[in-house]
Amino acid sequence: MRRPVALRLSAALSTMALAAATGAVLTMPEASAAVAGGATGFASQNGGTTGGAGGQTVRATTGTQIHEALCGRASSSTPITIEVEGTINHANTAKVSGDSCNTAAGVIELKQISNVTLVGVGSGAVFDQLGIHIRQSSNIIIQNVTVKNVKKSGSPTSNGGDAIGMESDVRNVWVDHATLEASGGEDDGFDGLFDMKDNTQYVTLSYSILRNSGRGGLIGSSETQLDNGYVTFHHNLYENVDSRTPLLRGGVAHIYNNYYMKLNKSGINSRAGAHAKVDNNYFKDSKDVLGTFYTDTTGYWQVSGNTFDNVTWSSPGTENHPAGPDPKSNTTVSIPYAYTLDAASCVPSLVTGTAGAGKGLKVSDGDCSTTTPTPDPTDPTPNPTDPTDPTTPGGTNLSLGAGADGSSKASGTSYGNVRDGDLGTYWSPAGSTGSVSVKWPSATSVSAVTIREAAGAQGVIGSWRLLNADTGAVLKTGSGAGSVTIPATSLRKLTFEITGASGTPKVAEFETYAG
Repeated sequence: MRRPVALRLSAALSTMALAAATGAVLTMPEASAAVAGGATGFASQNGGTTGGAGGQTVRATTGTQIHEALCGRASSSTPITIEVEGTINHANTAKVSGDSCNTAAGVIELKQISNVTLVGVGSGAVFDQLGIHIRQSSNIIIQNVTVKNVKKSGSPTSNGGDAIGMESDVRNVWVDHATLEASGGEDDGFDGLFDMKDNTQYVTLSYSILRNSGRGGLIGSSETQLDNGYVTFHHNLYENVDSRTPLLRGGVAHIYNNYYMKLNKSGINSRAGAHAKVDNNYFKDSKDVLGTFYTDTTGYWQVSGNTFDNVTWSSPGTENHPAGPDPKSNTTVSIPYAYTLDAASCVPSLVTGTAGAGKGLKVSDGDCSTTTPTPDPTDPTPNPTDPTDPTTPGGTNLSLGAGADGSSKASGTSYGNVRDGDLGTYWSPAGSTGSVSVKWPSATSVSAVTIREAAGAQGVIGSWRLLNADTGAVLKTGSGAGSVTIPATSLRKLTFEITGASGTPKVAEFETYAG
């Protein structure tokens, strides 16, 4: 019988382990789509936004694989770049558990984590009726993805109807070259495309498309929730949006070089003492594109260089305070970072050619022409982990001749089969989960483990834990069969616990090595 290739894993979870967990076949690119350029606007402040730079790069083609990558990290702050390709939807997005994550089914959950990049690659990444939720997290980059038709009512629902939503102590998020779209307004089951609330700060939305929605997005969910802000919007296309481009309650926003087309009811809504700096934008075929609307708790704006092309303005009145027809500044807003303005006259062609997913990450050169930035020099190595690398731990397999036991065993299988050196025999739990252990009569130092699945069962093992059975300590978590290193540990019994699987696992060998 041919000996299966042992796949190398790291604490952060290798790309092939992701594939093994779901049975997907992943084709690695010649070069990864490392995040191009660096964070701009307010996301460049407060220490900057670098996402998963410096960490491992893995590939995911399902929402479950995205969650597995997050949960397979050594800690919730271990940097990781997740390259996403294909359609991510409810059917392929399940909750995954682990010490380094807090996920949920039916949504991409970036909760209580940091140092993560999600970037669309290859033929593109489309989150279909599935929102991205960022909560109690920091240093997040989302680039080159499409999120569409996320609903809060009807079926299926996700993320409260927000395409991308941020809440509860979120810091430093950069969303770039994204396409966020709905197919109607609140009456049709949709909510916002890009929402921030409950103490969300230092965010930039750049080179993105927001369209066909009743609500573009809000910053602050009520007139008393004023702890959000420091948000930059630049080189975005807003098209066929009723209102909230954005709605800003308190805080500071810098809004420049955006192209607004068909804002049907209102546009930039600065209220509750908010301060908006609005520079060199192009507004076309729209109504009430700037002011304070639907409240008498007014906000402020500083305007310069904007073009108003076929824009209509309503008359001032109760809870209606348009800035036009001749918008004037009523405050000054200080911006702490450097930036270059394109002339408003070139914004329509410039933004149309650069904004959104699948545009080659093109950006403005600051003089009304486009360029493609090079990957950020702080990015990790340009190629993801090679899943065909056959490297396995060196030295003697310490499991040979050791004892074995476990939690349960299926009929016709044996615990001892995992340490007999024979790939034709195996152990299976009584169900889809369970544990098997190898044990020695005296303390033995172990620093590497290889799990080999039996022929015909490759890819069945999902999530797992390695435990020091002497103390109960968790030495490692991950997903899929393969090889993994652990800190050198002296113990008498080591347990491999399968906590998730796509069927009945068949563990042919549980190999252990000193290093």
